Amino acid sequence: MSTRFSPDGMYYWDGATWVTTISPDGRFRWDGSTWIPTGQAYPPAAYQQADRPRRVPTSWTKPLQYSVAGWYAASAVYALSLPFWMGGQVTAVMNQSIQRQEQAQPYATPLPPGFTEFMTSFMTAALWISALVGLAFCLLAIVAALNRWTWAFYVVLVLLGFGTLGLLDALYAFAGPSLNSFSGFNTPAWSYWVGFLLAIPDTALFIWMIVAMARFGPWAMRKETPAIS
Repeated sequence: MSTRFSPDGMYYWDGATWVTTISPDGRFRWDGSTWIPTGQAYPPAAYQQADRPRRVPTSWTKPLQYSVAGWYAASAVYALSLPFWMGGQVTAVMNQSIQRQEQAQPYATPLPPGFTEFMTSFMTAALWISALVGLAFCLLAIVAALNRWTWAFYVVLVLLGFGTLGLLDALYAFAGPSLNSFSGFNTPAWSYWVGFLLAIPDTALFIWMIVAMARFGPWAMRKETPAIS
């Protein structure tokens, strides 16, 4: 029984459906007994739309990544150290607050026994919890910087912007009367120096990230549009 072909010879009937006579690579056509070259090396390529623009690293990208990761690595160490060198200061502030309250209201009902110790322990626990939360965020920021997560770039930028306020606060403390002294609390002068020294790299990194974003984009990565094939 002879094979039934379509008028153009491009299909044959297999008894159920029409099947193409062209080979998968487009180079041959089946005539019912042999494969005949079609003269076409490859099947015609389908039109492909251009891919969406993607961001590619620049010479600024890795230095910016490592700077942000390094800053938050140092911040993680600083966060873990806070309970050790601030514990005594928190206790002193708590005692000063209770003493000032007792002096201002000498006829008030005395505080229950152990209240001062309880509040000191509570503040110490809160300090440790804050340090651990800060450590977790610093680790997340390090991972985000190394992976160049876009959303994390803007979060870090905002937080660094708030960090620059520490520089202004330290400058105000050096130039004028301390707000803490006005409130009756004595804050060590070295704490302002620590805040001032930490605010300098914070501000520098903040400015660098703004310039990188304005010049290239998040994480200093520029847009690249693939060519249409």
